[in-house]
Amino acid sequence: MAGHSKWKNIQHRKSAQDAKRGKVFTKLIKEITVAAKMGGGDPDANPRLRSAITNAKGQGMPKDNIERAIKKGTGEGGGADYESITYEGYGPNNVAVIVETLTDNRNRTISSVRHAFTKCNGNLGSTNSVQYMFDHVGSLRIEREGLDEDTLTEMALESGASDVVTENPEEYQVLTEMTDFETVRSFFEGTEVKVIEAGLIWNPQNRVEIDDVKKAEQVLKLIDLLEDDDDVQYVYSNFDLSEAVLNELG
Repeated sequence: MAGHSKWKNIQHRKSAQDAKRGKVFTKLIKEITVAAKMGGGDPDANPRLRSAITNAKGQGMPKDNIERAIKKGTGEGGGADYESITYEGYGPNNVAVIVETLTDNRNRTISSVRHAFTKCNGNLGSTNSVQYMFDHVGSLRIEREGLDEDTLTEMALESGASDVVTENPEEYQVLTEMTDFETVRSFFEGTEVKVIEAGLIWNPQNRVEIDDVKKAEQVLKLIDLLEDDDDVQYVYSNFDLSEAVLNELG
């Protein structure tokens, strides 16, 4: 099995429990709009749009919201013109961080992202300053309830997936090579399993374990600041928390 951040386990639960639905929907609507603008409004012919719709449904977004976002992207509904920009750098304790954004004002976005890094004793880097430490792979988060590990593993093998991560008690994660992502996603969409989220992610090749609570809080502060930014879609990092730190953080 691939290494998997224990922080992601508690992060997913935190997101489900604490994230404001409006903020989550805003990020999802942006992704749907951009996907429709780039590849058209037909999800069957636009893999990125199909992923965005899957993720929106996984968060309970109403059908009307999804349709309005698609129309904005295809030019029927007006709205802002978003572009995708990826930033990268080092957070506190030499933790590598990749930030994916969708923005209609790149000056505002880079200023906000740089401020978050600086405030948390990090440094915004240049292109590929940390990307080389990550693999760009496909990922499907799948609801665990009612699905045993052996069954999912068999399905993953049949689909052509490269790995299954099982550490999260609430969900599984199926990883794929970028070239196999569409095939694997289509396979699971044809089954009865519930796909919570599907897309391309930056998966760290190695992880930096943090075994000090104060250091952990510094890193988590940066991640939280970035994720609270409306222009930020996803944040990826290569840190992990030791069992002792996890227990102390509760």
